[in-house]
Amino acid sequence: MKRFQGNPILEPIGTHGWESRRVFNAAVLSVDKRIHVLYRAMGNDNISRLGYVSSSDGYHVEERLPFPIFEPTCDTEKDGCEDPRLTLLDDRLVMAYTAFGKHGSQRVYQVSLTSIALKDFLAERWMWGERRLVFPGIRNKDAVIFPRKFDGKYIMFHRLEPDVCMARSDDLQRWYDLKFIMGPRAKSWDRWKVGAAGTPIELNEGWLFIYHGVNFEKIYSLGVALLDKKNPEEILYRSEEPILTPMEDYERFGKVPNVVFSCGNVLMSDQVLVYYGGADSVLCVAAYDLCELLPKK
Repeated sequence: MKRFQGNPILEPIGTHGWESRRVFNAAVLSVDKRIHVLYRAMGNDNISRLGYVSSSDGYHVEERLPFPIFEPTCDTEKDGCEDPRLTLLDDRLVMAYTAFGKHGSQRVYQVSLTSIALKDFLAERWMWGERRLVFPGIRNKDAVIFPRKFDGKYIMFHRLEPDVCMARSDDLQRWYDLKFIMGPRAKSWDRWKVGAAGTPIELNEGWLFIYHGVNFEKIYSLGVALLDKKNPEEILYRSEEPILTPMEDYERFGKVPNVVFSCGNVLMSDQVLVYYGGADSVLCVAAYDLCELLPKK
């Protein structure tokens, strides 16, 4: 585990009203020799919007747009668009995110999907497609879509508290075949609830799945699981100890103390870069040698 010495890599900008208080949980994409980051930002109105930065090395921000590139447009997300995850499928980027807003007379968190053409994303033309709730009216978060099909079906992991669950789809619109994948473990660092982090990474050994776990003291840590390559419902390995847990001041003190929470990870050479929010206040990155994350043979 190697936290970047320059953490946090992103902090709020007080003169930008939409990101003046908190910048944290981020989706990431590696393409055209650049790391593209969509981060969650909150300002004085306490509404979550998404901002954009990019980097050539994954650590140092070289471009940061001064305006949000995605923000609420309807009642179901009027209180915020939160915690994005990006998946590249052919020539389109699909984004899963948490829509926080109204459902009837209630304010609820729901999983929503949208997409954008890769060429538009890279050209910074923010022409997002239709926004669609995955399970309307169901309290649900932490959704991520696998970057390829299985037996002709798309697979999405999501959280029905306190568990990571799965759903399948033929067309990214209608989702069905909901199943339990994994849940909290008694007497462990993830004994209260668990949820997906970033997009699973395909390896020769299987799918590397980084996830967050929470204990009864509400300490958010990150762990890792290895899933079967052909059948990601099957868990081959799950870490007994967290791979990242709050230790630094920027992880222990903030809007929500003792939190490391990830929505994005990328594979660069033999290292996995994990982007995570520290204490729901700043954005950080840690690097892991791939051999450290995989179970020892």
